[in-house]
Amino acid sequence: MSALDPPSPGLRVALLALATFTCVPDTATMAAGELPAIASRQRAEKKSFTDNEIVEGFFKTAFGAEYHLAGRVDRIRKFDGPVRVYAESDRADRKAQLAKVVADIGKRVQHLDIAMIDTNEAANVRVKLVRDRDLFRTISSFYGVEKAREIRSSLDPQCLSGFRKNDNFEIEHSDVILTVDNGDFVFLDCAYEELLQSLGPINDTASVPWTMFNDNVSMGYFDVYDQYLLNLLYDPRIKAGMTVAEVKAVLPAVLTDVRAWVRQVNDLKE
Repeated sequence: MSALDPPSPGLRVALLALATFTCVPDTATMAAGELPAIASRQRAEKKSFTDNEIVEGFFKTAFGAEYHLAGRVDRIRKFDGPVRVYAESDRADRKAQLAKVVADIGKRVQHLDIAMIDTNEAANVRVKLVRDRDLFRTISSFYGVEKAREIRSSLDPQCLSGFRKNDNFEIEHSDVILTVDNGDFVFLDCAYEELLQSLGPINDTASVPWTMFNDNVSMGYFDVYDQYLLNLLYDPRIKAGMTVAEVKAVLPAVLTDVRAWVRQVNDLKE
């Protein structure tokens, strides 16, 4: 649990998502679409999925937790209200890239109200941008030295996110840590994955090959498959605290609407 925000009595959990990446050398900070490593992935991206493929990924990422500190992980976890993101950094270039990532997420997730904000006090997602050499020290300041050592030994991450939820499984605050000096591809890949996981789908899975929530997959952009997952999660009919059985009861109708939205926002063919 983050040491920066003392929890209220109702808060129970801090869940962490971590990622490791192979660095792709970039000579300058560029927009996502200008990076060859991202452009090649977009050209090869799979965009057509069966209902079963989407549903499988949703259940595997929306329930459970990759690194679990406390509390139950068998319920839906999500924000129930506007999400406001604050970036703490003196790197104006990385903050500008992060703002584009947040705007892109907001554009592609229909029922999610997410935006950057200029003050830390009003934010419920705090993004700390650090140098790679300061990552362990930053994780230690958030979660304590002992937990930081466990995190480093288990995955040796280059970025990390975690959230706290209340008794209703509503996320009340998320923390994201990103490194700024490992190249543009790694920064964007981390930014998308950790911001999205900080919204609820915290569980990584190695059995779904199309999601960025797979430690063997690096994207650098908000791919179509993960747009399905986030749109399912933030549909108003999927509520924080729902069990697997409760989600299954409403999912067919939700998936029909989500398919239409994702098709529209990405200009996909029928």
